[in-house]
Amino acid sequence: MAESIARGVVKSGVLPASRIRTAHHRPQRSSAFESFGVTVFEHNHQVIPDCDVVVLSVKPQIVKDVALELKPLLSEKQLLVSVVAGVKLKDLQEWAGHTRFIRVMPNTPAAIGQAASVISLGATATEEDGELVSRLFGAIGKVWRANEKLFDAITGLSGSGPAYIYLAIEALADGGVAAGLPRELALGLASQTVLGAASMAINGGKHPAQLKDDVASPGGTTIAGIHELEKAGFRGILMNAVVAAAKRGKELSPN
Repeated sequence: MAESIARGVVKSGVLPASRIRTAHHRPQRSSAFESFGVTVFEHNHQVIPDCDVVVLSVKPQIVKDVALELKPLLSEKQLLVSVVAGVKLKDLQEWAGHTRFIRVMPNTPAAIGQAASVISLGATATEEDGELVSRLFGAIGKVWRANEKLFDAITGLSGSGPAYIYLAIEALADGGVAAGLPRELALGLASQTVLGAASMAINGGKHPAQLKDDVASPGGTTIAGIHELEKAGFRGILMNAVVAAAKRGKELSPN
């Protein structure tokens, strides 16, 4: 995620690579950042002194240790941003001794500049801070702002959602193969169909139900397929998946 953010910020012109620092122990990760001009340090504390915005992009299991490590080095002038899944602002603020914090929930399509990111401002983060972070994450996709209490539901929908769509693409392709298509053609058609349908939902100016009705002519092939999906509870299954993932996210939260 950190690499996706950095690449997006540089590619969009929001910041030059020379203004970005990171710390990594693994040579492979260091090389990935160095390949587009980012300065890489060996230790986290080396990143802090000349940074206005500090992004915590680590595993949830170690974020407390990282925040405690950085705590003595942080100043009120610095904005902290967390993309750590499942860890609440109140905990981050307590560990870092710092309330100028913004929490962000992006998702994996950040890697190709198509993330869905949601931000929530901490206790002393300003509107200007929110606008800055929106610009940073706007470089890797679309950004929404929401109350942190909604983040478990957001995790269940957009955080976990790409996996549901990959499963749907795989199933559509398998259906194509079952109907006689070569595997490569079936997968290409399934992927492009999902991409095109999503683009219509975003840019078409119509509710998804209307877009569905536009495809389904009376007594035609589409309504026959929709009938099978409805008999299997397709919509209910997707709704249940989002709710289950949101519930699991809440269970995994430290508090």
